[in-house]
Amino acid sequence: MSIPEISVKELKRRLDAGDSLVLVDVREPHEHSAGNIGGTLIPMGEIPARMDELDADQEIVVYCRTGNRSTRVAEFLQDSGFDKVLNLTGGIRAWSNEIDPSVGKF
Repeated sequence: MSIPEISVKELKRRLDAGDSLVLVDVREPHEHSAGNIGGTLIPMGEIPARMDELDADQEIVVYCRTGNRSTRVAEFLQDSGFDKVLNLTGGIRAWSNEIDPSVGKF
């Protein structure tokens, strides 16, 4: 099953439009503190134990540094019954490069 993706430009457009999206940062705490886009921090290794914090009825955008970890988390969530999961293409690096250079790329 392929994971739907969302580009940083599309995510920015949807956030600016006030769309109801849940952002989940699956990086480690030190990465999150270096720069984030407002997502809830749930490190990849904690996702199985903390899935109950997420609402399967909401659209969830998962991101990490470059998109690799978040793809794996999105697959896990999809396999666990979350059918509205999107992976942020290019992760926080793409956000920093294309949207807001003040966001750290860590």
